[in-house]
Amino acid sequence: MQTYQGKKLPYHSNLMVTVPGSKSITNRALLLAALAEGRSILDGVLFSDDSNVFLQALRDLGFTVEVDEKALRVALQGMGGRVPRSNANIYVGSAGTAARFLTAMTAMTVGKFRLDASAQMKKRPMKELFDALTELGAGVHYLCDEGTFPVYVTGIGHRQERGELSLNIDRSSQFLSALLMTAPSHFDDMTIHLTGQRSALSYVRMTEQMMKQFGHAGVEQESERCYRVEGRKGYRAQNYTVEPDVSAACYFYAMAAITGSTCCVRNMRQDSLQGDMKFLSVLEQMGCRLDWRDGELFLTGPEPGSLHGVDVDMSDFSDQTLTLAAIAPYADSPVCIRNVGHIRGQECDRLHAICENMERLRVRFEEREDGVTIYPDEPQPAEIETYQDHRVAMAFAVTGVRTEGIVIRDPMCCRKTFENYFQLLDEITG
Repeated sequence: MQTYQGKKLPYHSNLMVTVPGSKSITNRALLLAALAEGRSILDGVLFSDDSNVFLQALRDLGFTVEVDEKALRVALQGMGGRVPRSNANIYVGSAGTAARFLTAMTAMTVGKFRLDASAQMKKRPMKELFDALTELGAGVHYLCDEGTFPVYVTGIGHRQERGELSLNIDRSSQFLSALLMTAPSHFDDMTIHLTGQRSALSYVRMTEQMMKQFGHAGVEQESERCYRVEGRKGYRAQNYTVEPDVSAACYFYAMAAITGSTCCVRNMRQDSLQGDMKFLSVLEQMGCRLDWRDGELFLTGPEPGSLHGVDVDMSDFSDQTLTLAAIAPYADSPVCIRNVGHIRGQECDRLHAICENMERLRVRFEEREDGVTIYPDEPQPAEIETYQDHRVAMAFAVTGVRTEGIVIRDPMCCRKTFENYFQLLDEITG
């Protein structure tokens, strides 16, 4: 499918949808299960380009992995922090989590590993993590451009008593998550000093909670800019259920918001670990109503056309920047999105992608280095350029449920996290 023709969603529709498991939780669970001692059973697993790359990499490292896609289940035999093979070729594709987590994992062991990535991933930030691992004693040999794939990573070697390093996470908090999760497999004690300015750490908090769920005593935050991880007690194998992907759920809740409809995404959790739950609070500020009924979360949009403008710092749930931008033209006053400059270094320059597509839609906007303001306007029919970025494709498809003539180019880039997204969209729009 080279293009997708959007279809309008009738006003006041009732939507009941099921979304895949969380990519962020799936890939953290795969890593923690591999680092644990014993056999873990993971249910509700997301099977997508990113998770499939992660699964193959674990096989290439010698782990025993059993997959049942129909049951959304993975069984994985953990090795208590050890990597079965001391030499392997690893391909991380376009998956940022695989790139950061597996790089740290191979550095925290004995052996030499060649890691490579897609052309897209080679443009994304990695140098800060490579530098941190080098500071700890790992070897990083660049095979092409400095700071990016492909590389040879030589593991630190035998277990060490203590490690200490400085780390800048302004361009990705995944650097910190990678080090927190893998440190217990190689260090009795590690201290990480954060440099830079970033304070948005919702995904790091997810990491900390999941470490506890897999039996680690937890991470001590000695100050706002200093983390300490004790590694004397490792991870335990678990029967673990992956939450539904809140990032994916938000697209459908946003569709309800701009059509005065009611939407329920099945199996949402009030105690969710995912930072994108904050986006639902933004929709409340814009005039939507949220209700938990019988354990399910329903959102009802206001009468069409009565969304309110907002001024919001999205640094802690920046994956929803595109979703908010896609519905912003339907607000009654400007929508100002702040502190998301780091999304310029993701699958594409997402702020630039927003602005170029607003031009195509003939919607007024102001681009800033760290954000964008979008003004109330009536989007015009347009072809949306997706830049091989799944979130661009899925977010601007939301615009197409209210405005006729929205065409999404390269829609199947959504396979990265949500392969049947457009099939599900066809089902709810009839």
